[in-house]
Amino acid sequence: MLRFPGQVWWVLPLAALFVTSVLVGLHDLRQTRHAVLRNYPVAAHLRFLLESIRPEMRQYFFEGDKDGAPFARDQRAIVYQRAKRDLDKRPFGTQNDVYKEQYEWLHHSIAPQPVTPVSALRVTVGAAQKQPYSASLLNISAMSYGALSANAIRSLNRGAKAGGFAHDTGEGGVSPYHKEFGGDLIWEVGSGYFGCRGDGGGFDATRFADVASDPQIKMVELKLSQGAKPGHGGVLPAAKVTEEIARIRGVPMGQDCVSPAHHAAFSTPAGLLEFVARMRDLSGGKPAGFKLCIGHTWEFLAICKAMVETGITPDFIVIDGKEGGTGAAPLEFMDHVGMPLRDGLTFAHNALVGIGMRDRIRLGASGKITSAFDMARVLALGADWCNAARGFMFAVGCIQAQSCHTGQCPTGVATQDPLRQRGIVVPDKAERVANFHHNTLHALAELVAAAGLSHPSELKPHHFQRRASSDKVISFAEQYEQMQPGQLLTDPASSPRFGASWAVASAGSFARTG
Repeated sequence: MLRFPGQVWWVLPLAALFVTSVLVGLHDLRQTRHAVLRNYPVAAHLRFLLESIRPEMRQYFFEGDKDGAPFARDQRAIVYQRAKRDLDKRPFGTQNDVYKEQYEWLHHSIAPQPVTPVSALRVTVGAAQKQPYSASLLNISAMSYGALSANAIRSLNRGAKAGGFAHDTGEGGVSPYHKEFGGDLIWEVGSGYFGCRGDGGGFDATRFADVASDPQIKMVELKLSQGAKPGHGGVLPAAKVTEEIARIRGVPMGQDCVSPAHHAAFSTPAGLLEFVARMRDLSGGKPAGFKLCIGHTWEFLAICKAMVETGITPDFIVIDGKEGGTGAAPLEFMDHVGMPLRDGLTFAHNALVGIGMRDRIRLGASGKITSAFDMARVLALGADWCNAARGFMFAVGCIQAQSCHTGQCPTGVATQDPLRQRGIVVPDKAERVANFHHNTLHALAELVAAAGLSHPSELKPHHFQRRASSDKVISFAEQYEQMQPGQLLTDPASSPRFGASWAVASAGSFARTG
């Protein structure tokens, strides 16, 4: 600087960097939160930088087609391709190890049938009610406004309208964005009773009847639990309760918005059924049912006993597998609480068969469903239709960044940040939602035809095979116990899976009685 006094400009940035490094180093030495910074000042910041970009590096550079969690790259890619109407075929054979344990396949027929049109892939729910609903075999699973952005909700509902399928509102209530394009709605009511909540936080029948009378709402659903965090409530802090959310959910401003872990409107299995019947009556005869992730098996059988004793049955039950995941949850709940979908679905299906009421109640299934094979598998195990949440999120633009709970979703799907959600162009994403739905159902129809069947309702457990070990292959019919109609009423002790739980179940209490 002394030798070339007129040319010192290039030294200033270096000096500023040196001074900044010294100040950062002094701060690192004095701070008490991070041991690595105290021992390696300045340099240890590189660790935090690399850690912050680790998910992106893994997804973009190191993840294989069959890797990635919770959804592998192949699973995400098939949704993107079908949503965009891109080529969804694969060359050069399967990448799966077909001799690996747990590999599963569908038996095909020497005499395939013609492919059923997508428009025929529907099921009637609540046939005995005043306002039955013809539901598509694939619908949008429960996701609330607040969890998803306004533009994401708009895209989903506009796509549902275009494709002729249903959109579950989630427990956050019916928002203006659900209603903007007129797509069919399934109104989900949770333990917070959002949208039909009284001043004391309980269920308000008048408000429920007013909302449920909307012709856009086709079915009403009582949420008992969800797969991501069964038995766990939730709290939206007062600071996040905006005026709009307060109005939609029917909660006061300035107070925490609480979803309790249990319902206040009933406390027994019989009380649950009476409440569902009340919802049906208040809605004007629309199909009414409930959603749950199976937990204690005797509790579900207690509900079955209550059906037998009271004669009250829901029009439908949705079984949510513990692999469901649109709701952020504590790690312990997400990983280790609740029954997986296939186990819960087969249990519920066979329990209803065992009490002789399966033909009166439709079963929906939700939990990590993105492909036609996923659908065919659960339809064979007893489901009448499927719901998908994350599959439709991928169709809207989700890239599995797994930042849903932070408000920093990079694609604008799961955030309330207006700058981020502007990335979602509703007409374009709505078309992709409809495309994904149509192309997935078409792929399902092709699978069913290849199996020599005319409709997915004809799929049965014996159509699917599973490699149980390196030298043993079993069918789903062998893997899961199959109840005979009325077996639980006439000879429950003959069932190793159901007998013990049936003996301790009571229509008057969710508690184990023995």
